Amino acid sequence: MRLNELKPGKGAKKVGKRLGRGHSAGQGKTSGRGQKGQHARSGGYHKVGFEGGQMPLQRRLPKVGFRSRMAAQSAELRLHELSIPTEDVIDIEVLKKARLVPAAASKVKVILSGELDKAVKLKGIAVTKGARAAIEKAGGSIEA
Repeated sequence: MRLNELKPGKGAKKVGKRLGRGHSAGQGKTSGRGQKGQHARSGGYHKVGFEGGQMPLQRRLPKVGFRSRMAAQSAELRLHELSIPTEDVIDIEVLKKARLVPAAASKVKVILSGELDKAVKLKGIAVTKGARAAIEKAGGSIEA
C-alpha cells in the first residue's frame, strides 16, 4: 500500500444533496426550505437565543454564582483535626478513611485553626506557614 492508494472507507464520504436541481433530484423548487418566511430567504436567520424581539430567556433570568469544579478535588483540614487519626504517618488515604476529607479529594491543605497536642508525621499533604510552625513546635514533621 502506498500513500497515493489511500482512500476513505466505504460509506465514510456521503454525497451532499443537490439542492434546486429539479424534482427528480428530490430537492427541487424550494430546495427543502418550505414556503415563504425568514427561513426560506437567503441570509435570513436569527442569532442563537433570539426570540423574535421578546426579552430572551438568558436575559430574563438572574445571574447565579459560580461553582468551581476544582473545589470537589481539594479539601481543607484544620490543624486540631490532625490529632483524630491514630496512624503514625498521615496521608490523604488515612484522612479519607477517617472521613476528615471527602472521598473525591486529591489535594489536602492543613490550615492553622485550633491547637495540636501530639506529634504527627504528614506525607503528601500541603500546609500553610502557620500550620507548619505549629506542627514542628509539637514535634511533628512534614514530607512532600
